[in-house]
Amino acid sequence: MSPKMRNNLHAGSIEQLSSEAYAAIIATALRRELGGTHRAVKTVRRWTGAGERTVTNWLAAEHGPSGPHLAMLSRHSDAVLEAFLIMSARERAVIGLEVSRFRKLLLGTLERLEEVIE
Repeated sequence: MSPKMRNNLHAGSIEQLSSEAYAAIIATALRRELGGTHRAVKTVRRWTGAGERTVTNWLAAEHGPSGPHLAMLSRHSDAVLEAFLIMSARERAVIGLEVSRFRKLLLGTLERLEEVIE
């Protein structure tokens, strides 16, 4: 998640998060990870089992996903999970996600280096 988005999330307290802001934050996270194409709609539908119109509304920030759908999105999308944790004032958990992401990146890089060396 970009520092700019983090600053916007921290601007108000969690009690002041409106449903419009929630929908916009989740939509931004989804579009950042998947893009705004019809393929993104298909991917989110596959992840959640939600209908096409529902997913289109999420991506357009018309509405945000309900609890069960948010849980399914968080299971598949690091961007949504990160946005949710920041909205929940759980920045320390976000750091753990980033460490895990960097660890996977480093392990992949080491594997490629070993292939080149051998």
